Amino acid sequence: MGKNIDLHMHSLYSDDGELSPEDIIKIGKKEGMDIMALTDHNSVKGVDEMIKHGEEAGIRIISGVEIDCVYKGINLHMLGYGIDYKRKEFIDIEEEIFKKEIAIARTKIEKLKENTNLIVNEEKIFEIANGKIVTGEIIGEVVLTEKQNRNNFLLREYFNNGAKSDMPFVHFYWDFFSQGKIAYVPIEFRDMSEIITLIKDSGGLAVLAHPGNNFKDCLEVVDDIIKERIDGIEVFSTYHSPEQIDYFYERAKANNLLLTFGSDFHGKNKPNIRLKVYPIPKKYKEMKEKLVEDFIEKLK
Repeated sequence: MGKNIDLHMHSLYSDDGELSPEDIIKIGKKEGMDIMALTDHNSVKGVDEMIKHGEEAGIRIISGVEIDCVYKGINLHMLGYGIDYKRKEFIDIEEEIFKKEIAIARTKIEKLKENTNLIVNEEKIFEIANGKIVTGEIIGEVVLTEKQNRNNFLLREYFNNGAKSDMPFVHFYWDFFSQGKIAYVPIEFRDMSEIITLIKDSGGLAVLAHPGNNFKDCLEVVDDIIKERIDGIEVFSTYHSPEQIDYFYERAKANNLLLTFGSDFHGKNKPNIRLKVYPIPKKYKEMKEKLVEDFIEKLK
């Protein structure tokens, strides 16, 4: 019988996560999870808690992290699995990105106000952030709960069962604050090659996260990234269409890379994403156990 595995999830130690590692393990136990990896954004603070509660629940926990980085001007995320998460470099990266995010918080809000006619309650935003990173999701939560914005044409798809009403806060972030959007404020992330080297030097595996979500219609970029010594690709992701799964499956197999499975569970910011729920087309289901075994073997 195949193992229930999910290698991509976020706790409250991520700037956009909701639940504690203990609460995530409780959900995992109910879902019959066998293997889980906590991959918080630029943070390893929750790994010890995840391992402790995972052991108590009889779930194997793999140390992990998801790090923001840049490759040829493209912002992307690199997952690290089986890392020595106690290394100082991981703490340094978290502190570095936190400081940069705090420094641009008001600029993001101002850009949104300058480029839209939305009502933006800045005081409420900082109240919710409570000294933490002001994420696009927090700004979205405040804007979307403002009654005066309900009828704004910019937000029509976020309400009344619109196309973006399933995950309104994260869609708001993607639509207004992600790279290339009207309220985007650039941050100088570390180069992808540096992050790959750090993950490998810490004994881990470097896996490219949800490339379909980052590259959209330029999927061929993955071929250049493969040359940078990554160990795998997150092929089975919540964000991938069947066609994207086929594409990344073929690229991974052709280059002897690992194929991983990830829901990208966050909690309230992505309410329709649940643990271990990611698309596996029928033609790949019989391969799942072998792919999991390959991943576990490579971790040793």
